[in-house]
Amino acid sequence: MAQNFSLKDQLFNAEKVSFLAGLFAKADSDFKEEAFAAKVMSRLPELELKERMAWIAECLQESVPGDLPAVAPVILRALPPPLDPAKSDDDFGDFIFAPLGDWVCAIGLDHPALALDVFEELTQRFSMEWAIRPFLNHHSELVMARMQGWCTHPSYHVRRLVSEGTRPRLPWGQAVGLAMSDPLPLLDRLHGDRTRYVTRSVANHLNDITRKDPDLVLERLRDWGKAGRQDKDELNWMTSHALRGLVKSGHPKAMKVLGYDPDADIAVEIQVNGPARIGEALEFETRLSGAEDQPVLVDYIVHFQRPGGKISPKVHKLKQAALTGGQLTLRKRHKLKGNATTFKLVPGPHRLEIQVNGRVHAGVDFDLLA
Repeated sequence: MAQNFSLKDQLFNAEKVSFLAGLFAKADSDFKEEAFAAKVMSRLPELELKERMAWIAECLQESVPGDLPAVAPVILRALPPPLDPAKSDDDFGDFIFAPLGDWVCAIGLDHPALALDVFEELTQRFSMEWAIRPFLNHHSELVMARMQGWCTHPSYHVRRLVSEGTRPRLPWGQAVGLAMSDPLPLLDRLHGDRTRYVTRSVANHLNDITRKDPDLVLERLRDWGKAGRQDKDELNWMTSHALRGLVKSGHPKAMKVLGYDPDADIAVEIQVNGPARIGEALEFETRLSGAEDQPVLVDYIVHFQRPGGKISPKVHKLKQAALTGGQLTLRKRHKLKGNATTFKLVPGPHRLEIQVNGRVHAGVDFDLLA
């Protein structure tokens, strides 16, 4: 990614604002296209991404005043055709339509049934997973009932909204007052979906639940396996994706579900090759030995020093394999970025560990050099 790349500028810019203004000008003869675009752009450059969404929604509300019954027909007339129904994944839509969800939230909480009608259309242009959450908190029974019907909607974008909108830990999303188990009857219907865009959301939803109730997820996955509604390979992928958080933490039951024995008798040796410097890489080699063809899921954990003396362990995937001939040798070059904005490296004592099937088997200390 280019050093000066700006996601907020790629998603919300003068061209996108002009495009949105043009759609509403065609839908509403009273809409002042140039005035709207000028007002949006007067503040847009100073705002962060989420703030840009809120600001555009505010400008839309001012340009098309009224409550949702008055405004909904204009919104629906302004929408372009739905996203390509021939696709089945990686079609999130155009972010410029996200502010429409904020707008509906601002004027539609007193008209929840109509708001859900609008969301059903909007989410086929851009996911309404964030916008629907205030309605889950204020009108949960109505929303959950509507979602039962959406589980069989012809558009996979609407089906995905059921799972994604009810996630316990949706990134950027408002917290919802649902119990962890409340959306499970919906996921029971969605887990057999033939669209990866939907099944990935279901797996991410389960991964959220594992943070609080791993056994609830493991039980559901067993039930889905017995039901036989999903292709075996796809369900295996969903299971692996749903349990990835538990795998990182070495959860024994999750390991067994995935076919790895946490109690396997495996010997592990580890060696750091050369000095580790900030801006360069940590290079190491590990050798595993055990029963022939024993399945192994190998992770490595780097215990980073933090400012103030705290230690921050980070788990990274290394290899899923089998001990062919009872042996396996792995090598890794882990980049040590010195200019990362999210995690600053600190010189000093560090530790590297090898985790096999969820259990730490070997470790070595090393110094991270400036």
